[in-house]
Amino acid sequence: MLERMDPTRLGAAGVRLSPSLGRFIWEVSGPHQLALSALSVLVFLLSTAPLEVQRRMVNDAFKGGQFQPILALALAYVGLAIAEGAVKLAMNVYRGWVSETTVRSLRRTVHLLLREASSDRVAADALGIETSMMLAEAEPIGGFVGVSVSEPMMQGGLLLAVFGYMTYLEPLMALVALLVFCPQIVFVPLMQHAINLRVARRISALREVSVAMMGEPGAHFHVGQDLDVRIDDVFALNMGIYKLKFSMNFLMNLLHHSGTAGVLAAGGWFVVHGQTEVGTVVAFVSGLAKINDPWGDLVNWFRDLTATATKYDLIAQAVNAIAEETETPLGTPVDVVE
Repeated sequence: MLERMDPTRLGAAGVRLSPSLGRFIWEVSGPHQLALSALSVLVFLLSTAPLEVQRRMVNDAFKGGQFQPILALALAYVGLAIAEGAVKLAMNVYRGWVSETTVRSLRRTVHLLLREASSDRVAADALGIETSMMLAEAEPIGGFVGVSVSEPMMQGGLLLAVFGYMTYLEPLMALVALLVFCPQIVFVPLMQHAINLRVARRISALREVSVAMMGEPGAHFHVGQDLDVRIDDVFALNMGIYKLKFSMNFLMNLLHHSGTAGVLAAGGWFVVHGQTEVGTVVAFVSGLAKINDPWGDLVNWFRDLTATATKYDLIAQAVNAIAEETETPLGTPVDVVE
């Protein structure tokens, strides 16, 4: 449950934002990250097992084996799918709960601190920043907390498990599959860095829009001109993010389909020359599909990590600056997910 401190008793002296995203995640949800990690391990183990069941079913069918063992394997396949789906369902609901309680905690923390900003010099800027942070920026940060540890553990574990299984079956075909991902190790971080720069600039521009809209009544003419420029800047930054993001997705999908074609060609050659079984080729194609999804999810997680870290740094800097202006000491978070 969410243990809630009493803001009226705690006062501004008990409000703070941790200096780093990682520390913030551990402070608000440390024990839950361990539990989610355990569920992640169970998910990737259950997700890998059906590959071997599928391979045996196909090979038994092609060899003209008895139907009863094939039926037993089919039932086992369904049972594994149900078990995997049930664990994923529980994990996703758990993640959602951790994320939403963190969003609520972050919003309350920011609100309590900014409520203490009583000086006239701080109040106008604080109001605009609070509007942006509490309604927009807190949502993705809190949402990321729920998947911050369990997602890379589950997807990374699934990648390693599937690659290990494919290497065990046929090392040369596994090498073909591995080569598909090598170019992505180069262009994904470079393109993501470019996206992150635009995300940071967009957040700053949106904050300036919020502050400008809360400006003095006598400055409406200048504020209007200022807002037009900033809104155009946000539009240009968003379009740049879209172009980079979807270009990255296009390249990743192209490499995935190239890998599938390479595995089918190599597998066909091995089957024709009697060096492997049809079930092995089927398992490889299924394995590539299982690799493509977690690899894409890992890229999305890395994208969210870097973008969220940027957003969190901006929030922490703004909140700490306001705390210094109001001479508000920093203490512990308002809410902890327990």
